[in-house]
Amino acid sequence: MRADLAVMITVVVGLAAAHPQQQATAARKTYSEEEGRAYLAKVNVELLRHTNLDALAEWAYDSNITDENLQNELKVSAETARFEKETWAETSKYFWKTYSDPDIRRQFKKLSVLGDAALPDDKREKLERLVSEMSSAYSTAKVCDYKKREKCDLNLEPELTQLLAKSRDAEELKYIWVEFRKAAGDKLRKQFTEYVQLSNEAARLNNFTDTSEEWLEDFEAADFPQQVQKLWEQLRPLYEQLHAYVRRWLHEKYGDAVLARDGYIPAHLLGDMWAQDWSNVYDISTPYPGKQSPDATAAMVAQGYDAKKVFRVAEEFFTSVNLSAMPDFFWQRSILEKPKGRNMVCHASAWDFYDGEDFRIKMCTRIDHQDLITAHHEMGHVEYFLQYKHQPKVYRDGANSGFHEAVGDTIALSVSTPNHLRKVGLLPAGSRDDPESELNYLYSMALEKVAFLPFAYLMELWRWDVFRGKITPDTYECEWWKLRQKYQGIESPVDRSEANFDAGSKYHIIASVPYIRYFVSFVIQFQFHRSLCEKAGQYDPANPERLPLHRCDIYNSKEAGNVFKSMLAMGSSKPWPDAMEVVTGQRKMDASALLEYFRPLVKYLEAENKRTGEKIGWAGSPPHHGDNAAICTGRGCKLAAN
Repeated sequence: MRADLAVMITVVVGLAAAHPQQQATAARKTYSEEEGRAYLAKVNVELLRHTNLDALAEWAYDSNITDENLQNELKVSAETARFEKETWAETSKYFWKTYSDPDIRRQFKKLSVLGDAALPDDKREKLERLVSEMSSAYSTAKVCDYKKREKCDLNLEPELTQLLAKSRDAEELKYIWVEFRKAAGDKLRKQFTEYVQLSNEAARLNNFTDTSEEWLEDFEAADFPQQVQKLWEQLRPLYEQLHAYVRRWLHEKYGDAVLARDGYIPAHLLGDMWAQDWSNVYDISTPYPGKQSPDATAAMVAQGYDAKKVFRVAEEFFTSVNLSAMPDFFWQRSILEKPKGRNMVCHASAWDFYDGEDFRIKMCTRIDHQDLITAHHEMGHVEYFLQYKHQPKVYRDGANSGFHEAVGDTIALSVSTPNHLRKVGLLPAGSRDDPESELNYLYSMALEKVAFLPFAYLMELWRWDVFRGKITPDTYECEWWKLRQKYQGIESPVDRSEANFDAGSKYHIIASVPYIRYFVSFVIQFQFHRSLCEKAGQYDPANPERLPLHRCDIYNSKEAGNVFKSMLAMGSSKPWPDAMEVVTGQRKMDASALLEYFRPLVKYLEAENKRTGEKIGWAGSPPHHGDNAAICTGRGCKLAAN
């Protein structure tokens, strides 16, 4: 699962209309539609230049965290903000809503939100500094080794991530979980509270009620939260079956002292810092342990893969379906391994420098199966950049942010199949799939894809309510764990109180990166996959038993790639339902493709959980480590262990 790996794309424009009073009072003359068209051509060129400079400064800081680079980033950002204010003031002079060309109206609409630059300069700089400082604290957080407490140089990437993946010592896992949150979450609570206030102030200056409304405008649908809720209700039964199955195996491994067999799962046991991706507990919960494991890590290591090789393999997939190769600058300027001797933001990210030539990835690549998939995910972003680079600046973005996340993951659904791994020499050529091996594969995919869904949903539910003022600073922690218990069936492994700030240990929270895009991505990537597989002749909806969706590999299918390319080239020039229709023939998000993909696994989980007498869900269960009945009183709450 690569949904936690954020894309650092500099966003200059929004999607809402300017305040009508601002249009009325700012106008000095009536500009014709042709004058408006000429203005857009000019301003798009200037936007490209300023955004390029902004991205270069941001890259310099994120790839080498120093005070000097921070000061330069803030300086360049201030210059960009001044230009944005000037552009916004000029844009407000045009009565663009009266223009006949819908494309002209759409471009003006995208230019009509100033974003954070609407703040007075001192507040805007403070907001940017807060986000930079929180991101830096997260990226430079270090933890002492559990066994050698004098060794205090363990970073999240790669050391803590690897320990969480491999250790089966519950006390060591709990220690890592707690200590990272001390270093990267708790100390950021005050800064985050200030950030929320300033971010909301900027949103209101842009005629939104708060930041949540501004972020939701990306999806161009007033009922979008209701759409997402409906999708989650469709998917919840599958998640609950997976949760019950994994909980049984964890209980067999760790016993009653660590978790209850019928309740919440302690967050430190699932092989991931945030319990959002459960792939690392595959080895202790595999349905058929004696059967083939669809993991390329051993072969990658044996064949001497390095970071560049990982990305060359990813590139070859994209070119096989008639998408673009990476340009020369990509290979010259990307950072694919963590440099020695300097701090950097290791969170994998793809970058567009808006000059039509310079596109990069920054990633501290590990030689393993998971990062092979991550490489395809990040390169999917770059592929999107390449396909819409001809568009005006205001359209150089995904149809919505979920589309941007879904591109590489759609490709990865083919890459991760045992059939494809055999084609590229990462599984034995003579190995064959049987029903039990296939179940193992689907189970491994569910640990990545299905386990993630409630986390992505609840994280944004929490943040939307923070921005709306429904969750206040004195209840941050309590409300976070109430949502994690309700939607994920997860509990803290230790006592928590309002002295803690566990939400702040997640990069996207403190880096101000919207997250519902990942939930959207994990639904629509299966819609894209189903349609592309039909185009490639690899899936037959009339006979899914003969050509099931989970076996599809669109590798080498120009037909599938050309359809995908048509959508990618649109950028955000049309509302996202138009873009979705190009690939899928549908205009709505639909969970049926995901459920179809996992259909054989659903049958297995239901039968197995019934056979072993598992409780499905966790409602009404007493917490093992936290007080589920804790109520936020306005002064915080203590989630006390029994």
